[in-house]
Amino acid sequence: MSSESRIAAGILLILLPTVVYGRTSILSLLVNDPGYAENQLRQDLWRAGHAHAGVLLVLSLVTLRYVDEAALSGGIRRLVRHSISASAVLLPATFFLFFLSPDATEPNALIYLAYVGAVSLAVGLLVLGAGLIRRAASPLRPPVEPDGNEVNCR
Repeated sequence: MSSESRIAAGILLILLPTVVYGRTSILSLLVNDPGYAENQLRQDLWRAGHAHAGVLLVLSLVTLRYVDEAALSGGIRRLVRHSISASAVLLPATFFLFFLSPDATEPNALIYLAYVGAVSLAVGLLVLGAGLIRRAASPLRPPVEPDGNEVNCR
């Protein structure tokens, strides 16, 4: 794993406890905030935001293991690494920012962050998938470490 991927993984691992904390905060909202229990939309979006955050953070961590193995240039690797990770922030943020007002029943303009996050995720996954297929289709190219040295497979 390259140092850039390790740094990205470290940042994502630091973010993961915030998802766990947020998930437990739902319990305090149910107990201490009667307005939360009355607004079904708010409940659904709060749960969806935390669920998406957890799943997308784990997906980001998994894909970081493959980025350095794909047949991609350095700049494209950076794009893939950051676009998938960015989606783990942008998509859940939409669910939380949707109801800045506790009385919200309709989306505000921040709903468009969901589209940005979805495009970011799709671009990253499609490019990574293509890079991995290109790598597999290469005629007997030995694996290469992130520093450019060939891996001794014997």
